[in-house]
Amino acid sequence: MMTAIEKSKLRIGTRGSPLALAQTHQVRDLLIAANPDLGEPGAVTIEVIKTTGDAILDRPLSELGGKGLFTREIDDAMLAGTIDIAVHSMKDVPTYLPDGIVLPCMLEREDVRDAFLGRDHARLADLPEGSVVGTASLRRGAQILAMRPDIKVISFRGNVQTRLDKLARGEADATMLAIAGLNRLGMADKASSVLEIDEMLPAVAQGAVGVTCRAGDETAHRWLAPLNHRATQLCVEIERAFLTRLDGSCRTPIGGLARLKRVEDPSGTVFFRGMIIRTDGKVIHQTTREGLAADGIALGDDAGAELLAKAGPGFFQVGAL
Repeated sequence: MMTAIEKSKLRIGTRGSPLALAQTHQVRDLLIAANPDLGEPGAVTIEVIKTTGDAILDRPLSELGGKGLFTREIDDAMLAGTIDIAVHSMKDVPTYLPDGIVLPCMLEREDVRDAFLGRDHARLADLPEGSVVGTASLRRGAQILAMRPDIKVISFRGNVQTRLDKLARGEADATMLAIAGLNRLGMADKASSVLEIDEMLPAVAQGAVGVTCRAGDETAHRWLAPLNHRATQLCVEIERAFLTRLDGSCRTPIGGLARLKRVEDPSGTVFFRGMIIRTDGKVIHQTTREGLAADGIALGDDAGAELLAKAGPGFFQVGAL
C-alpha cells in the first residue's frame, strides 16, 4: 500500500510557526480548489523546515546577518528536490533569489498596516514617558523613537503567541505586529489599535504571501498560475526594486509601499512612498513617486537611488537597537 508521501504530487515547504502554517494551509486549499488533480488524498503534503531565524531567538535579527534568515534552509530543500514549492511572508524574502528559484505567485495582499498591542494602553500616544516597547523590527523601533523619543525600545523576538506571552508577563508595556498576521490567525481582537500608514510606513511587501518554485518546474508553474494576484505582484515588485537599490535587509530601517490607483487595473497609475530612517529615529528621509504601473520597477529603483544619495555613507550604523 502506498503512503501519502509516496503518492504526493506536490510537496510544500514552510516554516513551522502558527502563522507560517496558516498561510501554507491557505495556499494548499487554493491550489486544490484551482487544480482538481491535486484534490485526491495525499496529493499535497506539507514539509516543515526549521530556519536560522526560527532556531536563534535570543539575539536581534540585525545581529544574525539580516538576509535569508527565514528562507535559506527552505531554498536549500527546494534545490535539493525535497520540496516543490515554498510559501513565504514576502517581507522575509531577500531581494535576490538563489539561482534556480523563481517567485511566480503572490496571493492577494492582506492589510498592510502595523498593529499596536498595549498591556494597559490602547495607543502608542497614550503610553507614559519611559514606557518600554518590544519589537523585532528595526523599522518599527526607529519610527517609534521618531514619534516618541521618551520611550525605550527593546528587542522582542518570537512568533505571535510568544510575543503576546512576553507582553502578558510584563517584559514590555507594548509591542507591535503586522495586522495581516493577526488577521490570518483569527487574532485581530488582540490589537489594541491599528496605525495608519501616514503614522507608520509598513515594511516592503508587508501583508503579502509569495510562493516560490524551481525555475524549470513547468508543472508547479501551471498549478500556481491561477493563484497569482497581479496587482499585489506588481506593487510588491516596485517595493522590492526600491529595497534592492538600497541593499536593504533586517539591519536597515526601511519602509516602502506601492498602491495602484485602481486595484482592478494593474496597467494604470501607481503611487509609491519610500522612507529610510536612522535607527535612533532622529533622521528621516522620505520620497514619493507617481507614474504608470508599467514603469513601476523603474520608479521604485529611482526612489531608492534618491534616498541612497541623501543618506550618505554610514547612515544606518548610528544608534542601532
